[in-house]
Amino acid sequence: MGDSAPRLSRAQVYRRRRIVVFGALALVIALITGGGIYAANALGAPIPAAAPQVADPAPTAAAPQALSLPGFGSFAVGAVGFDGLLAAGDEATPMPMASIVKVVTALVVLEGHPIAAGDGGPEIAYTDADVDIYWDMVAQNGSVAPVRAGTTLTLRQSLEALMLPSGNNYAISIANWAFGSQEALVERANAWLAERGLTSTRIVDASGLSDENISTAADLVRLGELALADPVLAEIVAMPVVEVPGLGTLKNSNKLLGSHGVDGIKTGTTDDAANLLFSADYPVGSSTVTVVGVLLGGETHELLNGAIAALLDSVSTGFHEVSPLETNQVLAEYDTPWGDSARARTAGGASVIVWSDTAVDVEVHADPVTLARRGQQVGEAIVRAGAQEIRVPLVLDASLEDPGAWWRLTNPGALDAHAAQSGSE
Repeated sequence: MGDSAPRLSRAQVYRRRRIVVFGALALVIALITGGGIYAANALGAPIPAAAPQVADPAPTAAAPQALSLPGFGSFAVGAVGFDGLLAAGDEATPMPMASIVKVVTALVVLEGHPIAAGDGGPEIAYTDADVDIYWDMVAQNGSVAPVRAGTTLTLRQSLEALMLPSGNNYAISIANWAFGSQEALVERANAWLAERGLTSTRIVDASGLSDENISTAADLVRLGELALADPVLAEIVAMPVVEVPGLGTLKNSNKLLGSHGVDGIKTGTTDDAANLLFSADYPVGSSTVTVVGVLLGGETHELLNGAIAALLDSVSTGFHEVSPLETNQVLAEYDTPWGDSARARTAGGASVIVWSDTAVDVEVHADPVTLARRGQQVGEAIVRAGAQEIRVPLVLDASLEDPGAWWRLTNPGALDAHAAQSGSE
């Protein structure tokens, strides 16, 4: 029986072989070309960032501090470096401040004639005119400090006679020396007060003898802080007694000095009231807190001092040190899709002194990261307590390494998702 299938010619067989060979070659080329494009894209694509998982500490606050407040007068209490007033009563009412005016006189004179540390400053020669001022103040029932014609005192010694025994005569004599007249000092002093925002304070003489010298408790707390900022004046007002050649022993009229933490600043006595602008220092943790306050309108200095002592004792125990952050504290964690992990730790600790129920809050800011080395800063933690703010860097405790070619080639989904997210931003 014969073969019925048609025979192919050599030309037909050759053409078919060419089609198969070149078709297979084209398929191989397509596969190779397509794979190369994928590999190039995968190896060159940006890797996804690791988002931080943040641990935000909860705010903390103590219970409100119970205070022993004066039952009379106008008062205010603040602390250096703390925002606002810690306690106050009738603090915006202008009242006569008496010899507290001498703080303004001293600061205005020191503005034009600063005294270097350890120095006495310029010398002032006292004459018969200064003796006349002394007797004039005695006649007006004003407080005085001794003066002798022909003596020469340094400015510091003169300020000691002004501030400690509250010598009205020295207020006028120093004003005449520094400004030419008491009136010129008063003009400069009122401008000085306005420049510092003490707009509720007005003086009419250098000594405080007139009841028209007025201020508010709120203003006087700020004045006390300005006095303590001058190292010479701060040292003088803290002296219970001083020996001045030619004058003898001068005693401080502030009877609270050395008790209840008190180390300043100035008494003030009118015919109707006793006043005290005071400062006190208290150790709190590793620091010291300086309290500044004033009480105006006491019937006697004995009554006034008792009320201030009780107030200070209750205020001082309200300060406490809070340590919301410790060194190496973990505040954020990072986990990469390729298995690396690291934690963001605080580069240092943070402690803050607060009063009463002031809240302490920690705000954590941690950045997304891709590749990063150990110790690299990736954000910061911000501690806030009232007006105080502390910033602590956050650093990684391990490196986040490149995942390598194999992970890139075998995880197209992660790369595509990152690329799509980046493109939409």
